Amino acid sequence: MDNNLIFGLHSVKAAVEFHPTDVLSAWVEKGNESKTGEVVELLEQIGTKIQYVPKKTLDAMVDGSNHQGVVIKIREQPAKGDNELYDLVDKTDRCFLLILDNVTDPQNLGACFRNADAAGVTAIVVPKDKSVGITGTVRKVASGAVEQVPFFQVTNLARTLKTLQEKGIWIVGTAGEAEKLVYDTDLTGNIALVMGSEGTGMRRLTRENCDELVKLPMNGSVSSLNVSVASGIFLYEVVRQRLAK
Repeated sequence: MDNNLIFGLHSVKAAVEFHPTDVLSAWVEKGNESKTGEVVELLEQIGTKIQYVPKKTLDAMVDGSNHQGVVIKIREQPAKGDNELYDLVDKTDRCFLLILDNVTDPQNLGACFRNADAAGVTAIVVPKDKSVGITGTVRKVASGAVEQVPFFQVTNLARTLKTLQEKGIWIVGTAGEAEKLVYDTDLTGNIALVMGSEGTGMRRLTRENCDELVKLPMNGSVSSLNVSVASGIFLYEVVRQRLAK
């Protein structure tokens, strides 16, 4: 699937509102105007040429994903990297980063975007290699949150963690073998919460560059949670502590 295709009502609406000059084309399901009317109106306001096509045409464009009757194509968005991340950190008071290592599933990244937006995260950071970037599926699952939360792809995650530490960011890694529970850790300052994939977790160098490791209590038979579920729990522990303070 073309990564510059965006589909789903919420995702398309957010893209049109935040990147109106980058919308190149639009396709709308013929005969589904009652559902797509609001988005069509927005597209017409910015002068986008709209093609009305059968549902099967949209199905083929997005590999059968749930497009909700609308697909748009936008200009390729240049990825933001290390320098842009450091600029954001330097001008942000009480920074709150979510760093995802080894997360390759676009469904998981999309869900993490929603969690991050809801929790007020400053930015999401991933390595360029062995991690998923922004795709149409990520945008669909994120339901507009991709346009709200800054996203950075860094060249060398271990080096980035060291630089963030030099800038006063406390790096908190999440690992099932950690001795300390997240509830016993002070998360009220400038922090970066680092999470790995459900299967392999964080890479060794990532783990070694964390200031401390924390875990969730697992009282049942499962040994780990899906990264998007776990990220929601960890992020809201940060929110809880900050509100309490």
